[in-house]
Amino acid sequence: MLNAIILGIVQGLTEFLPISSTAHLAIIGKLISEAKDPGATFTAIIQIGTELAVLIYFRKDIASIIGAWFKSLNRKAHLTHIQKNDARLAWLIGIGTFPIVILGFVGQSFIENQLRSLWIIAGSLIIFGFLLGFLDYMGRNERTIDQLTPGHGILYGLAQSLALIPGVSRSGATIAMGRILGYRRESALRYSFLLALPAVFGSGLYQLKKAIDDPGIRVFSMTETVTATVIAFLVGYAVIAWLMRYISTKSFTPFVIYRIVLGSALLIALATGAISA
Repeated sequence: MLNAIILGIVQGLTEFLPISSTAHLAIIGKLISEAKDPGATFTAIIQIGTELAVLIYFRKDIASIIGAWFKSLNRKAHLTHIQKNDARLAWLIGIGTFPIVILGFVGQSFIENQLRSLWIIAGSLIIFGFLLGFLDYMGRNERTIDQLTPGHGILYGLAQSLALIPGVSRSGATIAMGRILGYRRESALRYSFLLALPAVFGSGLYQLKKAIDDPGIRVFSMTETVTATVIAFLVGYAVIAWLMRYISTKSFTPFVIYRIVLGSALLIALATGAISA
């Protein structure tokens, strides 16, 4: 239970920061749980907690988007300019979800097993750390989320699918794509949160059903997993509130430095045998 609580805190702290929650769960899990990876199933399930935090924090935005989308299905309905933007955003979130759903389904076994090597995680932390830093620096603060186009929605979706590689970071990949496309940091971050909702809830509920049907795949009991999920929700909500304020005036540079330092330390630990891959 203590290990589950620790991992719930780690999930809440790292899910929305561009530093990869999956990487941290794998690393911390091996350090505290008899060198065991908590696994893709546990990781996907407790991510439901952090996405519930997104639902509540952005509840007004989400309600407006869903309401406008349903209203747009009625051709005779009159939509305001804001409602048209919200309805378009709903369609773009749907479009952007397709790449990660297809790739996640096709490569599920490979993702859950071979890609969870700490060597891959260390490399991803470093490589995509440099990439995030470069794209954030080169990015232009010209576009807002209301200016999102179908083409950009697809590109965002392709970027999100890179998060299937542990260590990349869902928020980091989508934010980096948003910055190179010219979106402001706040807009790139906000859309990253909204885009993640369908994919994370879908993956989490799918893995939850698997865990219930087949107890043998669980690393933690359902009670421990639910406890970790609740803690991830509470911590995650606080992190969202902090990050939205932070990013309005600051860059992603501290997270870039952290990724590179952590990835390098992990490579050294692996090379010296201090931790197994």
